[in-house]
Amino acid sequence: MEGIFVPIGFFLALFAILYVYWTTRTKERLALIEKGMDAGIFKGECSQYALVKWGIFLIALGLGVVAGSLLAGVIEDVVAYFTAILVCGGVGLIVAYLVTSKLMEKKRA
Repeated sequence: MEGIFVPIGFFLALFAILYVYWTTRTKERLALIEKGMDAGIFKGECSQYALVKWGIFLIALGLGVVAGSLLAGVIEDVVAYFTAILVCGGVGLIVAYLVTSKLMEKKRA
């Protein structure tokens, strides 16, 4: 019976955080509209560079899971998975930065 309190508490906390976020965002937008300003500043456009970054990052995380399973035979399971995922994720972000920088240079030229 006690094991049910943790998931219930987690979902209540998640609901509370999302509720506060959305109500605050709504109040900020209404305040901007009342002042006569454009509330469109909150609309973020998803650029192709962000999609490339997320794609490379998620591929690197997948490779990290594979590398973690290979390392699990050598070191502890949990350490192997976390280390491989974090290292591959970091390398993926660096690769994504380099790729998007090259794409931006090509677009400017």
